[in-house]
Amino acid sequence: MPFFLLDGKRDFPPVDLASPEGIVAAGGDLSPERLIRAYSRGIFPWYSEGEPILWWSPDPRFVLFPAEIHVSRSMKRILKKGSFRITFDRDFRAVIDGCRQPRIGEPGTWITSEMLAAYCRLHEIGFAHSVEAWQGGELAGGVYGVSLGSLFFAESMFHRRDNASKAALIVLGRSLQRRGCSLIDCQVHSTHVETIGGRMIPRRRYLEILERGIQGDGLFGLREPDATGNPSFS
Repeated sequence: MPFFLLDGKRDFPPVDLASPEGIVAAGGDLSPERLIRAYSRGIFPWYSEGEPILWWSPDPRFVLFPAEIHVSRSMKRILKKGSFRITFDRDFRAVIDGCRQPRIGEPGTWITSEMLAAYCRLHEIGFAHSVEAWQGGELAGGVYGVSLGSLFFAESMFHRRDNASKAALIVLGRSLQRRGCSLIDCQVHSTHVETIGGRMIPRRRYLEILERGIQGDGLFGLREPDATGNPSFS
């Protein structure tokens, strides 16, 4: 099917017009206004360098409910031991740079230079946030994403030490749960996230949660102090 082409004035079409793969539209830009509009409609950008911007809303949707996060015995030991120091918004650029590095066996990255600049801008104005996992004074892993209302849209994660990104995501999830977060959107399936409770839900249900959650209280300020103490993992 032909893609719906965006320009400076055209808004996104209804997501139920997406292709079978989940593509809603192509083109447009990555301005803060466009990105915030996209996330509030259940749409996110995902494309490779040299391609037009592609906008997605897959069905089903891969999500993580904070109340359903599963922490294995081994991860409980790691967290209780304090193997990683977890911070929020300490070094957004370093986290997104870490996520940009190609994975083993992959030729490149979907986080283009244009995407990098766009999300750094979202961070500057208070909508994009990072969670860092430090070990020995070095960044061992992290997660970044977008916060709107009572929802968090996790974009990407990386690790340089085993379990670092998982620790960051678990601590993020527990922190969001305490703040009344209704859902962490993980967009597409990840075996890594599935091990802590991520699962698929129909897009229709996702959009119902989104419609309610987008009206909720914000989860983050522009900068949040360090998470100096991990939640209890008994």
